Amino acid sequence: YWRRALGMQVRYANYDDYQFCYSYRGRPGYRPSILMLHGFSAHKDMWLSIVKFLPKNLHLVCVDMPGHEGTTRSDLDDYSISGQAKRIHQFVECIKLNRRPFHLVGTSMGGNVAGVYAAQYPEDICSLTLICPAGLPSTTDSKFIKQLRELQESERIDRIPLIPSTPEEMADMLKLCSYVRFKVPQQILQGLVDVRIPHNDFYRKLFLEIVDEKSRHSLHENMSKIKAPTQVIWGKQDQVLDVSGASVLASAIPNCHVYILENCGHSVVVERPRKTANLILEFLALLYSMDNNKKQA
Repeated sequence: YWRRALGMQVRYANYDDYQFCYSYRGRPGYRPSILMLHGFSAHKDMWLSIVKFLPKNLHLVCVDMPGHEGTTRSDLDDYSISGQAKRIHQFVECIKLNRRPFHLVGTSMGGNVAGVYAAQYPEDICSLTLICPAGLPSTTDSKFIKQLRELQESERIDRIPLIPSTPEEMADMLKLCSYVRFKVPQQILQGLVDVRIPHNDFYRKLFLEIVDEKSRHSLHENMSKIKAPTQVIWGKQDQVLDVSGASVLASAIPNCHVYILENCGHSVVVERPRKTANLILEFLALLYSMDNNKKQA
């Protein structure tokens, strides 16, 4: 209902026998299109809270990441971060989004993929927004990383805090991901878990893939190749990925604009949608005016 109310339409795009599911609003115009990549175990609708605060005339595309929601899930697929970046490039080619350079936005796992995409396909994008991206070594261990270490040591890696299978684990995950504390009724927690349980085996497989040596620091390994103007938005109280990652990016990417949001956790998009939308719009307006000044000069 919310998707329809905001004017987002769902479409499918096929690359050989692979299907991508995405939603979009508006059409390509003189301003860059915006492609949004969601995080681990989420889907394209997670962006609706931000879409609500973006102007109707912007061309927006939100895609389900490989294996998520309406996009093909296959045991044979490469779910590493570089594998996902390749898939997203296939999607971009499919819908001809790169006829003109577009603005790429990614959060968490999607931020890792977005950063690697920007490094590998620089001609496709004009600018980049990374929201609490994964893929960086951090100087400070977050609460989540500490939990993972303990699980690894006790060999209880089947109990990954981001893959809940009971209402209690769901409540713990919401607490871990968000700074704002809200009391969620037991029935709703149960409902949220019931929706996820059929996918938990896939989430486990994907999670182990993205924390593997090959992908764990993908963004870090690629950040020096990012040439596009980059915006980094991070919740100061992020317990999943420590906010110190923002300075790691700022030191490696020229022309990097960092915004740290006070009283905000990892779920920036859900916790501070209006602020995030405004930051993205201000960043794009700044680049647009700089571009115009260059042309006039």
